[in-house]
Amino acid sequence: MPKERGQKVVATNRKARHDYLIEDTYEAGLVLTGTEVKSLREGRASLVDGYAFVDGGEMWLDAVHIPEYTEGTWNNHAPRRKRKLLLHKQEIVKISHKTKEGGYTIVPLQIYFVDGRAKVEIAVAKGKREYDKRQALRERQDKREADRAIASRRHLGE
Repeated sequence: MPKERGQKVVATNRKARHDYLIEDTYEAGLVLTGTEVKSLREGRASLVDGYAFVDGGEMWLDAVHIPEYTEGTWNNHAPRRKRKLLLHKQEIVKISHKTKEGGYTIVPLQIYFVDGRAKVEIAVAKGKREYDKRQALRERQDKREADRAIASRRHLGE
């Protein structure tokens, strides 16, 4: 079987960019069982309620839903189990210091495969207030309207 090349995105957490102000992002490896990998290769996962935390000098990913593998037997995995993340020690220390400052959390942004290995992109993020969300939405709408106006102006000029 030929080796996989490139990047294949399995799941993204679009709500995280809406609810949080992303500060730093990191790529971490995932410690998975065989049935979890097979389920991810089918493109089935949900990052909606997921979060990460540091415990005993190790980084853990929790509440990420990877459904049971349909062809699995009695040794199938638990869908929402705690999974270990693989990061360099300096990165874990840096992240834990940032989260201890207060107001910061670690959220998963996406799960993907890079050259056949499962990776998760995590972010150190600060929660947005309701008015921040509305302001970001308003800015996005204003930019979209301006782009439309420029495009229609350009179209009329041709």
